[in-house]
Amino acid sequence: MKEKKKKRQKRIRRILLGCLFVLVLGLVLISYGPVRTMASLERVDDYPLFVMRYHGDYFFDWFCEHGIDWPPFKKFYEAVNPEACASFAAFGDVNNAIFGRNFDWVHRSSLLLFTDPPGGYASVSMVDLYYYGLEGMQDIPWTKRFNLLGTPYAVIDGMNEWGVAVGQNAVPVRELPYDPNRPTLISNQLMRAILDHAKDVNEAVALIQQYNPFFPVVYCHLHIADASGGSAVVEYVDGRMVLVRNDESWQVSTNFLLSETVPVPETLDYWRYNKLSEHLGKTEGHLSKDEAMSLLKGTSQDTTVWSVVYNLSTGDIQVAMGRDYEQVHTFRLRMKNRDK
Repeated sequence: MKEKKKKRQKRIRRILLGCLFVLVLGLVLISYGPVRTMASLERVDDYPLFVMRYHGDYFFDWFCEHGIDWPPFKKFYEAVNPEACASFAAFGDVNNAIFGRNFDWVHRSSLLLFTDPPGGYASVSMVDLYYYGLEGMQDIPWTKRFNLLGTPYAVIDGMNEWGVAVGQNAVPVRELPYDPNRPTLISNQLMRAILDHAKDVNEAVALIQQYNPFFPVVYCHLHIADASGGSAVVEYVDGRMVLVRNDESWQVSTNFLLSETVPVPETLDYWRYNKLSEHLGKTEGHLSKDEAMSLLKGTSQDTTVWSVVYNLSTGDIQVAMGRDYEQVHTFRLRMKNRDK
């Protein structure tokens, strides 16, 4: 009897120790950045729109030292639709600086990504999940979630905790600058560098001047704005960077090169630019979040995937998917210039 009792006690101890091991292992895995990141994925819209919070480092600063010439990163995508996207910055209200943007494209699956890297600034950004093989999925299984760990590298537009916003809009092809002594980054990665390390437009411009730009899908110009009222459109023409800054309390960017073209109000080709400019001119850049979303609605197209309004002062974010302006999702990023 005593022998049986001892064996039973040993078996119980082994079971308990096994349970403890599994528990500890589970806690370690849950606290481990990549696992926590993938576990945070949530679908908030059936279009679909997912939200995910990235935990830990995604080693972007290391990548920037090597650029896209790093052999594993030499796969890119073919161009699709050149009449894509519009953005505006509005600073009429100094306490509510607004950056609004329509992303016009052919893919649906989207991700709102929160990041807070060690040594960088916290930010929120929108990502097109098509490029991660996740297009059309209403639920992303764990076997596919590993792909999501690369999403910080694929910014489409976004805002950081210092109130710096950035987006890219398609433009005609022009010659890009190239310096063999500088790393090369694609436009999405240039925007990631801005979100991670720029406190204002001037810092953003100085930062991206350290890299050769490359556009793997379509050529673009970058629209950058900050909470202080600074705005600039960065263009690449004749092998050099050209900077077009705002001279009003607002600025608009669509799909032509501002450094080359002055749009005529009666010209239909520029209808989105003209409509945005006319409204912002009349209001002198004063917009509420609802007025900003309404303005995006009025300039949306059949191909509009999302409309997003970033409040560069408060960190508030509004997102409407697939032109469904009756259902606007709200989020918030804690801001350095507002929150303690």
